[in-house]
Amino acid sequence: MSRRLVLLGVAGLAVAIAVAGATYASAASSGARATQVATVPAAAAAPTTFAHPGVLVSRAQLDFVRGKVQAGAQPWKAANDQMMASKYASLSRTPKPRATVECGSYSNPNNGCTDEREDAIAAYTLSLAWYITRDARYATKAIAIMDAWSGTIKDHTNSNAPLQTGWAGSSWPRAAEIIRYTYGDWPGQARFATMLRTVYLPKLINGSSSNGNWELSMMEAAIGISVFLEDRASWDKAMAKFRARVQAYLYLTTDGTYPKGIGSIDTKSEIIGYWQGQSTFVDGLAQETCRDFTHTGYGISAISHIAETTRIQGQDVYPEIADRLRHALGFHSKYQLGEAAPSWLCGGKLTLGLGPVTEVAFNALHNRMGIAMTNTQRLTEQSRPAGSNNLFVAWETLTHANNPA
Repeated sequence: MSRRLVLLGVAGLAVAIAVAGATYASAASSGARATQVATVPAAAAAPTTFAHPGVLVSRAQLDFVRGKVQAGAQPWKAANDQMMASKYASLSRTPKPRATVECGSYSNPNNGCTDEREDAIAAYTLSLAWYITRDARYATKAIAIMDAWSGTIKDHTNSNAPLQTGWAGSSWPRAAEIIRYTYGDWPGQARFATMLRTVYLPKLINGSSSNGNWELSMMEAAIGISVFLEDRASWDKAMAKFRARVQAYLYLTTDGTYPKGIGSIDTKSEIIGYWQGQSTFVDGLAQETCRDFTHTGYGISAISHIAETTRIQGQDVYPEIADRLRHALGFHSKYQLGEAAPSWLCGGKLTLGLGPVTEVAFNALHNRMGIAMTNTQRLTEQSRPAGSNNLFVAWETLTHANNPA
């Protein structure tokens, strides 16, 4: 394979999002409707022209990272060393594709689930390694992994199929965007695009009625795939579901006494049940806080990933969701840092484990938008370098720490 760097820059010019406010009904008594179902704000349609590479990381962001690593600057050097020492950057990796990936609840059974997720993260890791080092071996290994899966997989089955498709489908387009638009020598890219369109997108695009982290991860994958496919209709559908879900996942007191409903969940008792039995609501509480911080972290991470992709595509939703996201990060960071839970919060018992999920949103909200985020800053900085959760999050200190691009 020839070593060449594609220098095709695609401008991401699009109409800015119009943020529309909406009013919602106040909470009623136990047997009555407690809140209106989340209403999607008015917004611009999908970008007329998509920017590439444009899923989670842009060319300008990649250039910033590459420059910092080459200069030996911290925390990027340590983050890059961590990535390069991981199993995901190995040039001897052998992909393990299969025609049907079967994933039950909590990946039991696990027939290809871990293999698929980790191969997708590996493809993304190798694409980052290619861009930073300009060593074509990393690009060719990323391509080999993507080609192995695109030539094999036909379906995802069992109860966790939608979530599995979302997790793997979040990493694949990140890798594909970098390889296609910065390396370019990829004869199998059309087959990979067909895989995303026929195997992944149909499982994702209609969303999920399960816990919010499911639908948020699924919409992250759908939006990333829409960028790679330049599919404006899928982008619009995924963004509508994302907007409704964010309002129903992260609570603000301006929502009323109770959180916004989603789907058929719209009475006081239904909402309390859906929020894991929590009946006192404060700014930043999430629908899964009282389940555990790990799943809540998945949801917060997917929200930040989607917002970052919209920003790259000229459709920045950060201003629209900034208040929810900053409160959610601050609220959960405070307890992750060790503050004791009050008795009204999840019965005074929290299951921690937020994960390496704060870098992207902290950089956007604090560094770019100037929002003070003391707890989130402390947690983010003491957790560096942020690694991978081995599902769909990887190397975000490297890609997003103090990244102004």
